[in-house]
Amino acid sequence: MELNDFVHTTGQWLLGAGTNANIVMSSRIRLARNLVKRPLPNKARKKDLQDVMEMVQAAMKAIDYFKNSLFIKINDLDNVDKQFLIERHLMSHEHAANPEGKALVVSKEEVLSVMINEEDHLRLQVMKPGFDLDETWKIADTIDDTLAQKLDFAYSLQWGYLTACPTNTGTAMRGSVMLHLPALVMTKQISKVLNAISKLNFASRGFYGEGTQASGNFYQISNQVSMGHSEQDVISNIHGLICQVIEQEEQARQALILQNRPVLEDKIFRSYGVLRNAHIISSQETVELLSMLRLGIDLGVIKDVTRHAINELFIMIQPAHLQKLEGRKLSSTERDTQRASLIRKKLGG
Repeated sequence: MELNDFVHTTGQWLLGAGTNANIVMSSRIRLARNLVKRPLPNKARKKDLQDVMEMVQAAMKAIDYFKNSLFIKINDLDNVDKQFLIERHLMSHEHAANPEGKALVVSKEEVLSVMINEEDHLRLQVMKPGFDLDETWKIADTIDDTLAQKLDFAYSLQWGYLTACPTNTGTAMRGSVMLHLPALVMTKQISKVLNAISKLNFASRGFYGEGTQASGNFYQISNQVSMGHSEQDVISNIHGLICQVIEQEEQARQALILQNRPVLEDKIFRSYGVLRNAHIISSQETVELLSMLRLGIDLGVIKDVTRHAINELFIMIQPAHLQKLEGRKLSSTERDTQRASLIRKKLGG
């Protein structure tokens, strides 16, 4: 398997299936792990990073979960390839920076990815479609246990797993859920919801996680602290919060329908019309229109487009994806033209 094999496919987490898939795009569990007696990446020398990378790669070769996975040295990638992997939610911006001694492992279905020598020696991530933190955790836990049989992780009986960032110490687990919340945005309730989330010590971020703003009305909600909480506690707390947010979004959608259904349907069909007919379109305008179209699908207003197709477009219209599909670097204007062409083909315009 090669990196370019991912160009014409999309990850399992974009299927648009699973529990509450009309609001929840995906569930993710991320675990941070470090090796004993090895300097953390921010203090490591080039040889230290290389040693860790080789140790992890050797361990993974002996584990069935990593068979048919792609092992990528970040130093071997150009800027477009790095951005391509970031756009697919397989690695962070931080991992793409200062690439010396860093690597990425990705499973064929993109359910599993592991960043080697990012902030911690290992950042293991599992993503599944819909609202299913329990199954996502089960996969992550099994893989973590298997890796622990091959690698000696830094662990303290007092503090739990030792990590570069103190807020990750303990279980070193972050659970997160990607939600599509257009009705809460349209009814101007989103600020109140996000403020309440913050007061409960949860973080809300944009489509691409930490440091990004919400786009396409997508919000990623995750726990901020793992110290003093078991993995099941973390999952239970996130689950309870997300259920409340889902309920509020559903109520806001019903309010929009009851208050003025013709206006809502007009916005949905106008978005559909622009997407099917535009010949030049920016990424910002596209994600806003796709968000409205996805809402139309979820409400049953649009019946000839699948949620999966829209989820896929949110990724495929990003700059690096367009350039990978075209096989060359594109100017901003060329990207806007190619983006419109791709959308027309996908939506039958």
